[in-house]
Amino acid sequence: MLPWDERSIMLNRTRLLAIARKETIQLRRDTRSLILAFLLPLLLLVIFGYAISWDIDDIETAVLDQDRSSASRELLESFRSSGYFTLGRYLEGPSEIPGLFDRMAAQMVIVIPPGFARDLATGRPAQVQAIVDGSDANTATIVLAYSRAVVQSYSLEVGLKGRALEAPLVAQTRIWYNEELSSRNMIVPGLVAVIMMIIAAMLTSLTIAREWERGTMEQLAATPVTRLEVVLGKLIPYVAIGLIDVAASTVIGVLIFGVPFNGDPFLLMVLSLLFMVGGLALGMFISAVAGSQLVASQLAMVLTFLPAFLLSGFMYPISIMPKPLQVVTHLVPARYFLVITRGIFLKGVGVEVLRLQGLLMLVFAVSALVLATVAFRKELR
Repeated sequence: MLPWDERSIMLNRTRLLAIARKETIQLRRDTRSLILAFLLPLLLLVIFGYAISWDIDDIETAVLDQDRSSASRELLESFRSSGYFTLGRYLEGPSEIPGLFDRMAAQMVIVIPPGFARDLATGRPAQVQAIVDGSDANTATIVLAYSRAVVQSYSLEVGLKGRALEAPLVAQTRIWYNEELSSRNMIVPGLVAVIMMIIAAMLTSLTIAREWERGTMEQLAATPVTRLEVVLGKLIPYVAIGLIDVAASTVIGVLIFGVPFNGDPFLLMVLSLLFMVGGLALGMFISAVAGSQLVASQLAMVLTFLPAFLLSGFMYPISIMPKPLQVVTHLVPARYFLVITRGIFLKGVGVEVLRLQGLLMLVFAVSALVLATVAFRKELR
Protein backbone atom coordinates (compact mmCIF):
# COMPACT_ATOMS: atom_id res chain seq x y z
CA MET A 1 0.00 0.00 0.00
CA LEU A 2 1.30 3.45 -0.88
CA PRO A 3 1.80 5.96 1.94
CA TRP A 4 -1.29 7.80 0.72
CA ASP A 5 -4.05 6.32 -1.43
CA GLU A 6 -7.80 6.45 -1.82
CA ARG A 7 -8.46 3.62 0.61
CA SER A 8 -6.50 5.27 3.41
CA ILE A 9 -8.80 8.32 3.44
CA MET A 10 -12.13 6.53 3.17
CA LEU A 11 -14.51 7.03 6.07
CA ASN A 12 -17.21 4.69 7.28
CA ARG A 13 -19.27 5.93 10.20
CA THR A 14 -19.79 2.49 11.70
CA ARG A 15 -16.09 1.65 11.66
CA LEU A 16 -15.20 5.15 12.89
CA LEU A 17 -17.53 4.91 15.87
CA ALA A 18 -16.30 1.39 16.60
CA ILE A 19 -12.72 2.66 16.88
CA ALA A 20 -13.89 5.56 19.06
CA ARG A 21 -15.80 3.13 21.33
CA LYS A 22 -12.77 0.84 21.56
CA GLU A 23 -10.53 3.76 22.54
CA THR A 24 -13.07 4.97 25.11
CA ILE A 25 -13.23 1.54 26.76
CA GLN A 26 -9.45 1.27 26.76
CA LEU A 27 -9.13 4.76 28.22
CA ARG A 28 -11.71 4.04 30.90
CA ARG A 29 -9.70 1.05 32.09
CA ASP A 30 -6.44 3.04 32.20
CA THR A 31 -6.38 4.92 35.52
CA ARG A 32 -3.14 6.73 34.74
CA SER A 33 -4.50 8.12 31.49
CA LEU A 34 -7.67 9.26 33.24
CA ILE A 35 -5.61 11.09 35.85
CA LEU A 36 -3.52 12.66 33.09
CA ALA A 37 -6.66 13.64 31.19
CA PHE A 38 -8.80 15.12 33.97
CA LEU A 39 -6.78 15.90 37.09
CA LEU A 40 -3.37 16.98 35.76
CA PRO A 41 -4.60 19.99 33.71
CA LEU A 42 -6.57 21.39 36.65
CA LEU A 43 -3.72 20.69 39.08
CA LEU A 44 -1.20 22.45 36.81
CA LEU A 45 -3.54 25.40 36.37
CA VAL A 46 -3.92 25.87 40.11
CA ILE A 47 -0.20 25.42 40.86
CA PHE A 48 1.05 27.65 38.05
CA GLY A 49 -1.75 30.16 38.62
CA TYR A 50 -0.58 30.74 42.17
CA ALA A 51 3.15 30.25 41.56
CA ILE A 52 3.63 32.48 38.51
CA SER A 53 3.14 36.19 39.03
CA TRP A 54 4.64 39.25 37.41
CA ASP A 55 3.24 41.58 40.05
CA ILE A 56 5.83 43.13 42.35
CA ASP A 57 4.53 44.34 45.68
CA ASP A 58 5.52 44.17 49.35
CA ILE A 59 9.01 45.31 48.36
CA GLU A 60 11.24 44.85 51.37
CA THR A 61 12.68 48.31 51.99
CA ALA A 62 15.20 49.52 54.54
CA VAL A 63 15.49 53.17 55.56
CA LEU A 64 18.51 55.28 56.38
CA ASP A 65 16.95 58.55 57.58
CA GLN A 66 19.80 60.93 58.42
CA ASP A 67 17.50 63.96 58.59
CA ARG A 68 14.89 62.66 61.06
CA SER A 69 12.49 65.51 60.33
CA SER A 70 8.77 65.73 59.78
CA ALA A 71 9.42 66.14 56.04
CA SER A 72 11.44 62.93 55.87
CA ARG A 73 8.73 61.09 57.79
CA GLU A 74 6.11 62.37 55.34
CA LEU A 75 8.20 61.08 52.43
CA LEU A 76 8.56 57.66 54.08
CA GLU A 77 4.83 57.58 54.72
CA SER A 78 4.28 58.20 51.01
CA PHE A 79 6.32 55.09 50.26
CA ARG A 80 4.44 53.07 52.87
CA SER A 81 0.97 54.20 51.77
CA SER A 82 1.70 53.43 48.11
CA GLY A 83 1.06 49.75 48.83
CA TYR A 84 4.23 48.58 47.06
CA PHE A 85 6.85 49.09 49.77
CA THR A 86 7.21 47.48 53.18
CA LEU A 87 9.41 49.64 55.41
CA GLY A 88 10.60 47.16 57.97
CA ARG A 89 14.16 48.08 58.91
CA TYR A 90 15.75 51.37 59.95
CA LEU A 91 19.50 51.64 59.62
CA GLU A 92 22.00 53.56 61.69
CA GLY A 93 24.64 54.08 59.03
CA PRO A 94 25.65 53.41 55.40
CA SER A 95 27.95 50.53 56.42
CA GLU A 96 24.88 48.33 57.04
CA ILE A 97 23.66 48.52 53.45
CA PRO A 98 25.99 45.95 51.76
CA GLY A 99 25.19 43.31 54.37
CA LEU A 100 21.46 43.72 53.78
CA PHE A 101 21.81 43.02 50.07
CA ASP A 102 24.24 40.15 50.66
CA ARG A 103 21.70 38.43 52.95
CA MET A 104 18.82 39.39 50.62
CA ALA A 105 17.15 41.04 53.62
CA ALA A 106 16.06 44.04 51.54
CA GLN A 107 15.41 44.86 47.91
CA MET A 108 15.83 48.62 48.28
CA VAL A 109 17.27 51.14 50.72
CA ILE A 110 15.94 54.69 50.95
CA VAL A 111 18.63 57.16 52.01
CA ILE A 112 17.48 60.60 53.17
CA PRO A 113 20.53 62.86 53.75
CA PRO A 114 20.88 65.54 56.44
CA GLY A 115 19.33 68.88 55.52
CA PHE A 116 16.47 67.32 53.54
CA ALA A 117 13.76 69.35 55.30
CA ARG A 118 15.87 72.55 55.22
CA ASP A 119 16.32 72.29 51.46
CA LEU A 120 12.60 71.80 50.95
CA ALA A 121 11.77 74.78 53.14
CA THR A 122 14.17 77.11 51.30
CA GLY A 123 13.04 75.98 47.84
CA ARG A 124 16.31 74.32 46.92
CA PRO A 125 16.34 70.84 45.26
CA ALA A 126 16.27 68.22 48.01
CA GLN A 127 18.11 64.98 47.46
CA VAL A 128 16.88 61.48 48.27
CA GLN A 129 18.63 58.29 47.21
CA ALA A 130 17.16 54.87 46.34
CA ILE A 131 19.68 52.03 46.37
CA VAL A 132 18.32 48.90 44.67
CA ASP A 133 19.62 45.34 44.55
CA GLY A 134 20.34 44.83 40.84
CA SER A 135 20.96 41.08 40.93
CA ASP A 136 17.48 40.71 39.40
CA ALA A 137 17.51 43.34 36.67
CA ASN A 138 13.81 43.09 35.86
CA THR A 139 12.71 43.50 39.48
CA ALA A 140 15.22 46.33 40.02
CA THR A 141 13.84 48.23 37.02
CA ILE A 142 10.26 47.96 38.29
CA VAL A 143 11.26 48.91 41.85
CA LEU A 144 13.06 52.01 40.58
CA ALA A 145 10.00 52.98 38.51
CA TYR A 146 7.75 52.63 41.56
CA SER A 147 10.12 54.69 43.72
CA ARG A 148 10.36 57.47 41.12
CA ALA A 149 6.56 57.63 40.94
CA VAL A 150 6.29 57.97 44.73
CA VAL A 151 8.94 60.68 44.87
CA GLN A 152 7.37 62.62 41.99
CA SER A 153 3.96 62.45 43.64
CA TYR A 154 5.42 63.67 46.94
CA SER A 155 7.35 66.42 45.17
CA LEU A 156 4.19 67.66 43.46
CA GLU A 157 2.31 67.61 46.75
CA VAL A 158 5.01 69.63 48.48
CA GLY A 159 5.15 72.11 45.59
CA LEU A 160 1.40 72.67 45.67
CA LYS A 161 1.47 73.21 49.41
CA GLY A 162 4.18 75.80 49.09
CA ARG A 163 2.56 77.73 46.25
CA ALA A 164 -1.10 77.15 47.10
CA LEU A 165 -1.77 76.83 43.38
CA GLU A 166 -3.34 74.11 41.30
CA ALA A 167 -1.12 72.00 39.13
CA PRO A 168 -0.85 73.43 35.59
CA LEU A 169 -1.31 70.00 34.02
CA VAL A 170 -3.23 67.03 35.38
CA ALA A 171 -2.90 63.70 33.58
CA GLN A 172 -5.84 61.32 33.86
CA THR A 173 -5.20 57.74 32.83
CA ARG A 174 -7.59 54.89 32.17
CA ILE A 175 -6.73 51.23 31.72
CA TRP A 176 -8.95 49.03 29.61
CA TYR A 177 -9.57 45.29 30.04
CA ASN A 178 -7.34 44.84 33.11
CA GLU A 179 -8.05 47.81 35.33
CA GLU A 180 -6.24 46.32 38.32
CA LEU A 181 -3.09 45.65 36.24
CA SER A 182 -3.10 42.18 37.76
CA SER A 183 -0.70 39.82 36.05
CA ARG A 184 -2.91 36.89 37.07
CA ASN A 185 -5.58 38.10 34.67
CA MET A 186 -3.07 37.57 31.88
CA ILE A 187 -1.40 34.45 33.27
CA VAL A 188 -4.45 32.25 33.86
CA PRO A 189 -5.95 32.53 30.33
CA GLY A 190 -2.47 31.97 28.95
CA LEU A 191 -2.04 28.90 31.14
CA VAL A 192 -5.18 27.39 29.62
CA ALA A 193 -3.50 27.52 26.21
CA VAL A 194 -0.11 26.28 27.38
CA ILE A 195 -1.39 23.44 29.58
CA MET A 196 -3.93 22.17 27.06
CA MET A 197 -1.26 22.07 24.36
CA ILE A 198 0.93 19.90 26.57
CA ILE A 199 -1.88 17.64 27.79
CA ALA A 200 -3.35 17.16 24.31
CA ALA A 201 -0.10 15.92 22.81
CA MET A 202 0.73 13.85 25.88
CA LEU A 203 -2.62 12.03 25.82
CA THR A 204 -2.54 10.88 22.22
CA SER A 205 1.22 10.35 22.08
CA LEU A 206 0.61 7.04 23.88
CA THR A 207 -2.26 5.69 21.78
CA ILE A 208 -0.62 4.06 18.75
CA ALA A 209 2.58 3.22 20.63
CA ARG A 210 0.45 1.46 23.24
CA GLU A 211 -1.16 -0.69 20.52
CA TRP A 212 2.25 -1.88 19.37
CA GLU A 213 3.57 -2.56 22.87
CA ARG A 214 0.48 -4.49 23.96
CA GLY A 215 0.30 -6.51 20.77
CA THR A 216 -3.21 -5.32 19.89
CA MET A 217 -2.04 -3.80 16.61
CA GLU A 218 -2.25 -7.27 15.06
CA GLN A 219 -5.98 -7.36 15.74
CA LEU A 220 -6.39 -3.84 14.41
CA ALA A 221 -4.44 -4.72 11.27
CA ALA A 222 -6.83 -7.59 10.55
CA THR A 223 -9.84 -5.23 10.43
CA PRO A 224 -10.98 -3.34 7.31
CA VAL A 225 -10.65 0.08 8.98
CA THR A 226 -8.64 2.68 7.09
CA ARG A 227 -5.80 4.67 8.57
CA LEU A 228 -7.85 7.86 8.66
CA GLU A 229 -10.64 6.05 10.50
CA VAL A 230 -8.16 4.81 13.09
CA VAL A 231 -6.70 8.30 13.59
CA LEU A 232 -10.06 10.07 13.80
CA GLY A 233 -11.64 7.30 15.87
CA LYS A 234 -8.89 7.48 18.43
CA LEU A 235 -9.11 11.28 18.52
CA ILE A 236 -12.84 11.53 19.24
CA PRO A 237 -12.75 10.54 22.96
CA TYR A 238 -9.80 12.82 23.62
CA VAL A 239 -11.44 15.77 21.88
CA ALA A 240 -14.37 15.41 24.27
CA ILE A 241 -11.98 15.20 27.23
CA GLY A 242 -10.10 18.27 26.02
CA LEU A 243 -13.25 20.36 25.76
CA ILE A 244 -14.27 19.28 29.27
CA ASP A 245 -10.83 20.33 30.52
CA VAL A 246 -11.09 23.73 28.83
CA ALA A 247 -14.52 24.30 30.36
CA ALA A 248 -13.32 23.22 33.82
CA SER A 249 -10.20 25.40 33.54
CA THR A 250 -12.38 28.37 32.61
CA VAL A 251 -14.59 27.84 35.63
CA ILE A 252 -11.56 27.53 37.94
CA GLY A 253 -10.00 30.66 36.45
CA VAL A 254 -13.15 32.68 37.07
CA LEU A 255 -14.16 31.29 40.48
CA ILE A 256 -10.78 30.69 42.15
CA PHE A 257 -8.54 33.30 40.56
CA GLY A 258 -11.20 35.92 39.88
CA VAL A 259 -10.27 36.35 36.23
CA PRO A 260 -12.99 38.24 34.32
CA PHE A 261 -14.74 36.39 31.50
CA ASN A 262 -16.22 38.94 29.10
CA GLY A 263 -16.59 36.92 25.92
CA ASP A 264 -18.77 34.26 24.34
CA PRO A 265 -18.38 30.78 25.91
CA PHE A 266 -19.63 29.12 22.73
CA LEU A 267 -16.98 30.86 20.62
CA LEU A 268 -14.32 29.78 23.11
CA MET A 269 -15.43 26.14 22.84
CA VAL A 270 -15.54 26.21 19.03
CA LEU A 271 -12.03 27.65 18.76
CA SER A 272 -10.87 25.29 21.52
CA LEU A 273 -12.12 22.42 19.36
CA LEU A 274 -9.83 23.48 16.52
CA PHE A 275 -6.92 23.85 18.91
CA MET A 276 -7.52 20.47 20.57
CA VAL A 277 -7.80 18.64 17.25
CA GLY A 278 -4.44 20.08 16.18
CA GLY A 279 -2.72 19.26 19.46
CA LEU A 280 -4.18 15.76 19.64
CA ALA A 281 -3.28 15.03 16.03
CA LEU A 282 0.27 16.18 16.72
CA GLY A 283 0.45 13.71 19.60
CA MET A 284 -0.90 10.99 17.32
CA PHE A 285 1.80 11.77 14.77
CA ILE A 286 4.46 11.56 17.49
CA SER A 287 3.02 8.23 18.64
CA ALA A 288 3.07 6.81 15.12
CA VAL A 289 6.67 7.89 14.55
CA ALA A 290 8.10 6.95 17.96
CA GLY A 291 6.71 3.43 18.28
CA SER A 292 7.20 3.20 22.07
CA GLN A 293 5.29 4.92 24.85
CA LEU A 294 8.44 6.10 26.64
CA VAL A 295 9.97 7.74 23.58
CA ALA A 296 6.59 9.14 22.49
CA SER A 297 5.90 10.77 25.87
CA GLN A 298 9.37 12.31 25.98
CA LEU A 299 9.07 13.64 22.44
CA ALA A 300 5.63 15.05 23.17
CA MET A 301 6.92 16.88 26.23
CA VAL A 302 9.89 18.38 24.38
CA LEU A 303 7.92 19.36 21.28
CA THR A 304 5.02 20.94 23.16
CA PHE A 305 6.09 22.19 26.59
CA LEU A 306 9.10 24.28 25.63
CA PRO A 307 7.58 25.89 22.49
CA ALA A 308 4.24 26.53 24.20
CA PHE A 309 5.86 27.97 27.32
CA LEU A 310 8.63 30.01 25.72
CA LEU A 311 7.60 30.77 22.12
CA SER A 312 3.86 31.40 22.38
CA GLY A 313 4.15 34.84 23.95
CA PHE A 314 3.15 33.51 27.36
CA MET A 315 6.39 34.27 29.20
CA TYR A 316 7.96 36.83 26.85
CA PRO A 317 6.36 39.12 24.26
CA ILE A 318 7.02 37.84 20.75
CA SER A 319 7.86 41.36 19.60
CA ILE A 320 11.06 41.45 21.69
CA MET A 321 12.34 38.08 20.44
CA PRO A 322 15.05 37.89 17.75
CA LYS A 323 13.65 37.88 14.23
CA PRO A 324 14.47 34.21 13.53
CA LEU A 325 12.61 33.15 16.67
CA GLN A 326 9.65 35.34 15.71
CA VAL A 327 9.42 33.36 12.48
CA VAL A 328 9.55 30.06 14.39
CA THR A 329 6.70 31.13 16.67
CA HIS A 330 4.31 30.93 13.72
CA LEU A 331 4.65 27.14 13.93
CA VAL A 332 3.49 27.08 17.57
CA PRO A 333 -0.32 26.72 17.72
CA ALA A 334 -0.37 27.84 21.35
CA ARG A 335 0.61 31.29 20.06
CA TYR A 336 -2.77 31.65 18.34
CA PHE A 337 -4.81 30.06 21.11
CA LEU A 338 -3.13 32.38 23.62
CA VAL A 339 -4.47 35.38 21.71
CA ILE A 340 -7.90 33.75 21.66
CA THR A 341 -8.10 32.96 25.38
CA ARG A 342 -6.86 36.38 26.47
CA GLY A 343 -9.09 38.11 23.94
CA ILE A 344 -12.23 36.24 24.99
CA PHE A 345 -11.51 36.33 28.73
CA LEU A 346 -10.37 39.94 29.10
CA LYS A 347 -11.61 41.84 26.05
CA GLY A 348 -14.75 39.96 25.09
CA VAL A 349 -13.80 40.09 21.41
CA GLY A 350 -15.71 38.10 18.82
CA VAL A 351 -15.05 36.11 15.68
CA GLU A 352 -14.48 39.29 13.65
CA VAL A 353 -11.26 39.85 15.61
CA LEU A 354 -10.20 36.23 16.10
CA ARG A 355 -10.96 34.82 12.65
CA LEU A 356 -7.30 34.91 11.59
CA GLN A 357 -6.21 32.92 14.65
CA GLY A 358 -9.06 30.48 14.06
CA LEU A 359 -8.07 30.03 10.41
CA LEU A 360 -4.43 29.39 11.31
CA MET A 361 -5.42 26.83 13.93
CA LEU A 362 -7.64 25.14 11.34
CA VAL A 363 -4.67 24.93 8.98
CA PHE A 364 -2.55 23.45 11.76
CA ALA A 365 -5.27 20.92 12.68
CA VAL A 366 -5.66 19.72 9.09
CA SER A 367 -1.88 19.53 8.61
CA ALA A 368 -1.42 17.55 11.82
CA LEU A 369 -4.21 15.13 10.83
CA VAL A 370 -2.57 14.58 7.45
CA LEU A 371 0.82 13.93 9.05
CA ALA A 372 -0.67 11.53 11.60
CA THR A 373 -2.55 9.61 8.91
CA VAL A 374 0.49 9.35 6.65
CA ALA A 375 2.78 8.29 9.52
CA PHE A 376 0.39 5.63 10.86
CA ARG A 377 1.00 2.07 9.63
CA LYS A 378 -1.29 -0.89 10.10
CA GLU A 379 1.30 -3.29 8.73
CA LEU A 380 3.11 -5.43 11.32
CA ARG A 381 6.71 -4.48 11.98
